[in-house]
Amino acid sequence: MRYLVLLKAGPATTPPPPDLMEAIMKLGEDALKAGVMLDNGGLAPSAAGARVELAAGKLSVTDGPFAEAKEMISYALYDVRSKEEAVEWTSRFMKLHQDLWDGWEGEAEVHRVFGPEDLPPQP
Repeated sequence: MRYLVLLKAGPATTPPPPDLMEAIMKLGEDALKAGVMLDNGGLAPSAAGARVELAAGKLSVTDGPFAEAKEMISYALYDVRSKEEAVEWTSRFMKLHQDLWDGWEGEAEVHRVFGPEDLPPQP
């Protein structure tokens, strides 16, 4: 099963500590070696993006930035056996922030990615 993890955080008052970045790289290597990490990357601030919306039959495009208090700052795509395993990898990532970046606050959302196996059978 594939899971997309979206990391959200408020504005940082300091840059990430070098030891945090090293630990994140190590965790990524561990996930790659375990065969569960499909992709990951940082995301530009919402000011560089756009929102495309369909409402009342009309399409609209709104350029960023968006009003959310927390920005999506990165993502990871995992291929794991269960939601619990995706949550475990995500918790390990968040624990690195807790241990190595004093005062940092953020949240990670873990979303299941549907695949062909999730669609109803075609007649």
